[in-house]
Amino acid sequence: MTSATLAIPTMTADEFLREYADDSQVELVDGQLQRLPMPGAEHGRVCVKAILTLGAFIEHHNLGRVMSNDTFIRTRIDPVGFRGADVCYISFATLPADQPMPVGHLIPPLELVVEVRSPSDSIPDMTEKAAEYNRAGVQVVLVLDPQTESVAVFRESEFPQRFHNGDRLTLPDILPGFDVPIAKFFQ
Repeated sequence: MTSATLAIPTMTADEFLREYADDSQVELVDGQLQRLPMPGAEHGRVCVKAILTLGAFIEHHNLGRVMSNDTFIRTRIDPVGFRGADVCYISFATLPADQPMPVGHLIPPLELVVEVRSPSDSIPDMTEKAAEYNRAGVQVVLVLDPQTESVAVFRESEFPQRFHNGDRLTLPDILPGFDVPIAKFFQ
């Protein structure tokens, strides 16, 4: 039997959520379980910067909810996909303040996902992950890259935009008035 004839079983959404709902070091991509290496201290520091920078603006303007710690987001139905967002934001327009947060994973639409590139992440993998979030209904995906101190902004049906340390980030379509230097995420 050759490797081409081996069928790798796919996992269902129910199996994944039952077995891995509390495991932030896995994702389900095209029905296949992917284990993620621990990303390290720099990754965690940039995640906190993103939470503080975006979260403070969102909280100050009472715009919605910010989540972190690899919040599971359903990105595909067939084959099944769940990704663990480093940071995400859902507005009160999408999920009103008087409605409770869903228990477990989120199902788009939501406004923003932030992913921080880990040392083990390739640029093509991060680009595909961002595209998967966009296809699922996430309006904007930010990929923060600590190695280059840059931010890539992905929106459905648009070319990605890349900003560097001397640039400023604005997100007028989802966070009107938000305007910060890119350097703030990496200081």
